[in-house]
Amino acid sequence: MGAIVVVPLLFLGVFFVWPVGALIRRAFDVSDGAGLGALLARTDAWGLLGFTLAQAAGSTVVALIVAAPIVWLVAVAAPRWSTALMVLVTVPFVLPTVVVGMAFRALLGRGGPLAGLGWDGSVWSILAAHAFLNVAVIVRVVGSVWRTMDPRAEQAARTLGASGWRAFRTVVLPRLAVPVLASSALVFLFCASSFGVVLILGNGRWQTLETAIYTQAIGYFDIPAAVALSMVQIVLVVIVVGAARVLTPRTEAIAARAAAPTPLTGLRAMSAAAATVWSVILLVGPLAVVALRSVRPTSGGSLTDPDSWTLSGYRSLTESVNGETPLQTLQYSAVSALWATVLAMVVGLLGALALQRSRGTVATVGAGLALLPLGVSAVTVGFGYLVVLASLPAEVAAWPGVVPAVQALIAAPIVIRIIAPALAAVPSSLRHAAASLGASPWRVWRTVDLPLIWRSLGVATAFAFIIALGEFGATGFVARPGTTTLPVLIGSALNRPGADSLATAMACSMLLIAATAVIVVIMESLRGVEGSEF
Repeated sequence: MGAIVVVPLLFLGVFFVWPVGALIRRAFDVSDGAGLGALLARTDAWGLLGFTLAQAAGSTVVALIVAAPIVWLVAVAAPRWSTALMVLVTVPFVLPTVVVGMAFRALLGRGGPLAGLGWDGSVWSILAAHAFLNVAVIVRVVGSVWRTMDPRAEQAARTLGASGWRAFRTVVLPRLAVPVLASSALVFLFCASSFGVVLILGNGRWQTLETAIYTQAIGYFDIPAAVALSMVQIVLVVIVVGAARVLTPRTEAIAARAAAPTPLTGLRAMSAAAATVWSVILLVGPLAVVALRSVRPTSGGSLTDPDSWTLSGYRSLTESVNGETPLQTLQYSAVSALWATVLAMVVGLLGALALQRSRGTVATVGAGLALLPLGVSAVTVGFGYLVVLASLPAEVAAWPGVVPAVQALIAAPIVIRIIAPALAAVPSSLRHAAASLGASPWRVWRTVDLPLIWRSLGVATAFAFIIALGEFGATGFVARPGTTTLPVLIGSALNRPGADSLATAMACSMLLIAATAVIVVIMESLRGVEGSEF
């Protein structure tokens, strides 16, 4: 047990606690004696906290509304259609937030298909983008539970004369309440720590704690103020993570029996068709805008005007930018993501094993620590790395493993959340029987646990890879020439003026979308109909 715990704790300490602690210590070293209260007052921290909570809550509500028809469709559809839906909702979740922000700006801005809504630069654009990003969390958590729910209780209620709505309200909905709350807590966490979406769509008018941290650190180089805001956000994250963890064990225990989907006839078939249209429009629409902007970067001109269409963005993929082509950057991104996946799987598997063997408060605290890197500001972590690397020898600071380590830090919590429920579902009687027959702990793991959780291991591996491939926040602060990833290149291209730069950014985004979609298809084929939390 000791060896299993040491590796995840050592990884968390070196790659998370050390940089965050170094930044906090550095902040108070240069704060000129200003207290935390003064720093918070100077930055309007409580106003920022209020807006952060309000937009996160609003985004969560919108995500629930958007996800509701998709969750139902996942529960009733045939396995192949359920897999297609899972692919559709998962691709946005793992896209870099800067890509999603630009897609919604093109969608809602002047000349965009939905410009008439007047949402450009408004809070509604932020809420819509957050819902698009995080609908996968609700669909995967609630949809998997609903799909594996024993249908006999609902059927009994219908037999006794209950209408379809009453049977759903009195039998199904109460059993979905906890998964809905658990997934909502995760969505709230992701929206409260969102960076790229608010930065791009807020236009400087709307700021959350996350974007204010970036503004104070980059715009004003006021590190004490930035860290003071980061500490407020860390407290918020700890509270939300604790709430999510309290709900999670109950969520894992709800799904018990897989059932064949009910045949779609009559009204249910019409409802499924409507839900399918809803899903395609809401989830494919923003991605289609990215594809359109990759070949038509300017919004002016007629669609039939040949001069408004160009393949310059795709041609630029083979053109050198700072000594490296986008295709070479994609190659490095893939290699870096592979190493990050290996590291995340080692740390995540050992962490899941440690949680599976823990009980009570230790398990709750451990699970909370495992989730913490998902919610803490990427800006905070990134600047922490810069502080730490600046104090180390140049050879260490230039170590090529820094980028994969940062990516693994983001992916490892997801790995744990996928593997831990699978380990918990392995009957302990099988382990005890194998051990009583003389099997060593390693042989018990190899012959009992591994055959039962191999699908979850495959899903975790695929998810870790696509999370690492699309990671943008912290990676942007540690990337150097030769270690630039594709999301960082996209962010740089978006910061350069001109239609050609926009076309290059969107073409790179299409590469990332295509690669992500392929990996998600593989992941869903491994996941099977029984599903998992992610």
